[in-house]
Amino acid sequence: MSDDEDELEPEEPLPHRTAVVERPPMSRAARAQRVGRPGRPYLPAHSPRPHRGLRRILAVLALVGIGAALYVINATFQPFHSDGAGSVAVRIPPGVDAGRIGQILQDRGVVANARFFELNATLTLRRGELREGRYVLRRDMSNGNAIEALMQGPKVRVVRTFTVTIPEGLTRRDVAPVVRDGGVEGSYLRVTSSRATLRRVRRLGAPPGTNTAEGFLFPATYELRAGANARALVDRQLDAFRQNFGSLNLRFARRRNLTRYDVVIIASMVEREAQLDKERPLIAAVIYNRLRLGMPLGIDATIRYVENNWTRPLRVSELERDTPYNTRLHTGLPPTPIGNPGLASLKAAARPANVDHLFYVVKPGTCGEHSFSSTDAQRQADVARYNAAREANGGRSPDTC
Repeated sequence: MSDDEDELEPEEPLPHRTAVVERPPMSRAARAQRVGRPGRPYLPAHSPRPHRGLRRILAVLALVGIGAALYVINATFQPFHSDGAGSVAVRIPPGVDAGRIGQILQDRGVVANARFFELNATLTLRRGELREGRYVLRRDMSNGNAIEALMQGPKVRVVRTFTVTIPEGLTRRDVAPVVRDGGVEGSYLRVTSSRATLRRVRRLGAPPGTNTAEGFLFPATYELRAGANARALVDRQLDAFRQNFGSLNLRFARRRNLTRYDVVIIASMVEREAQLDKERPLIAAVIYNRLRLGMPLGIDATIRYVENNWTRPLRVSELERDTPYNTRLHTGLPPTPIGNPGLASLKAAARPANVDHLFYVVKPGTCGEHSFSSTDAQRQADVARYNAAREANGGRSPDTC
């Protein structure tokens, strides 16, 4: 044994310790798999916490509710809505409630939605203050502005001017409801039959003793001041007739011994018979040629005028009724115009086409186009073709587009 070994002190025994086993760090996923403390449920890593999905659903529903409330508020009170544009006549009948008024305004394009109009009137405590009558309002008004106008009554001036459009060819009777619904005040029929109107009509070419303004009430679109009455409109129509008729060259008609009034009568028939502009001079030529030959004009529109029947088929009794307007029975022109022609028909009546046509028959399926002919044989062939098409159409008119 060496000295070194003698000098070494014996090791003291280590105190007793529990053996420690080194473990690798536990991942988050692994920790999530461990059972929690006693009393907590086992929650896998992929499972949501209780009520988290319900809270999300409730949050979404709350946002939807807020959005819907904002939409209803905006649609009801329309804080950023424009003042509207144009003009539209509206009649509010007596005894209707705010809901019905809202529907009338929606149908006429005054407000966007009848329900929101009614809701506005209800929430602002104004639904019982809306007044009946005839109004001229703007299109696309806000609910609040429309309510304010209806609270003031029919004399309110929402617009400074408004327009009334009168189509070509209509009779006085036909024009009257158009004018009334267009916002014009007063009786159109009464004004057009007044002494003042008839005096003007005679100065425009009607013979002495004429008792109707038919033919001289020029069809057009008229801009009128708010509150304008029927007299103002009729004066404008007579002025427009004078201006347009004055632009015609009547030399051809005069050479055929036709008067200014005759030209207006012919134009009124052309207006009712022609559906295509290119055919107006041709139909006028047929009328001229038949007058020259002493043939009955055979225009059923003159019968429809006196019978006030523009829609249903003429009855045999109507076709056989002996009146001055029955151009099947009588030669020459009817005693008055049968409507109010536009400028195109007036021009055709003043200068018809240079053709020898005596007949015209509707071409089936052509939207109103006619077959013109100069012989009865050709007319019979055109009639046969029309009748065959009508029979194939179940007895209905084959004049369809």
